[in-house]
Amino acid sequence: MSRRQWDESDVRIRPSRRGTRPRTKDRPAHDDAEFGMVVTKDRGRWGVVLDGREDPIVTMRAREMGRTPVEVGDRVGVVGDTSGREGTLARIVKLEERTSVLRRTADDTDPYERIVVANAEQLLIVSAVADPPPRSGFVERALIAAFVGNVQPVLCLTKSDLADPAPFAAEFADLDVPVVIAGVDDPLDPVTDLVAGKVTALVGHSGVGKSTLVNRLVPDAYRETGEVSGVGKGRHTSTQSVALRLPGEDGGWIIDTPGIRSFGLAHVDDDTVIRVFDDLAAAAEDCPRGCSHLGPPADPECALDDFEPDTASARRRDAVRKLLEALRSKEEWEL
Repeated sequence: MSRRQWDESDVRIRPSRRGTRPRTKDRPAHDDAEFGMVVTKDRGRWGVVLDGREDPIVTMRAREMGRTPVEVGDRVGVVGDTSGREGTLARIVKLEERTSVLRRTADDTDPYERIVVANAEQLLIVSAVADPPPRSGFVERALIAAFVGNVQPVLCLTKSDLADPAPFAAEFADLDVPVVIAGVDDPLDPVTDLVAGKVTALVGHSGVGKSTLVNRLVPDAYRETGEVSGVGKGRHTSTQSVALRLPGEDGGWIIDTPGIRSFGLAHVDDDTVIRVFDDLAAAAEDCPRGCSHLGPPADPECALDDFEPDTASARRRDAVRKLLEALRSKEEWEL
């Protein structure tokens, strides 16, 4: 038998379903991208209000973005059909660097960080002074998240017609956190003056009147409000964060977040909290290794105890130690 001679007729090339374009790591520059802010996020679609526009357009994340997280409040670059007509879908191709990030975890053991909102300038921590009763543990944890996320916290107390808000507000006086009263019978001017021209996120337990406050600030929002049940737990009336444009010449945005049942801070440690405050951070450099900064008896050599009594730094130290204790406790913030 003679050996078979092979020729080109024996070669079979299976065409690629993806075409013959060679793969490349080069990405388009997208110099024509239009920029705006993400105002909604829902199942792989993002609503984006482009600069100079009033209404949002629907977008998706471009393939070259991979799994880059895009959150409400992010500044993004968009290409494609940005007309906003029904049925159109533009693509997010750029994500600008964030100026602030508010994060939380499901609990203190969960390694997965959830971004609540990006680029907020202020965090309005909404707490009722009664029905349901205020929970200092939740407020303390929200304060920690704001401090370490580079967001200015503001304590907003509602349902002032049911109880005096002053005692609860006094618990946080030494942290120099602004406090506004926003009961249904209180004038709204202090709140509107605070949020005008800024990006402000709202966070709070269900049932504290957060959605009612949003409806007062943005009358066209029509956010659903919920009634508090007999056991003191509210219905979750918001399921996704949404940014709402404030009326008036000064503009600004309110970012309404879903009602939160827990505020885990697995991504935060003691030193991270201390570094937020310049005077405490400087003193803590003299603390022994592994100091928790809680003071005696846990840390008998903590350098934060060297502050002169009844000074601003000493009072701030005591207030921050309450935050550190809240970082270790789960009793008051889980509902």
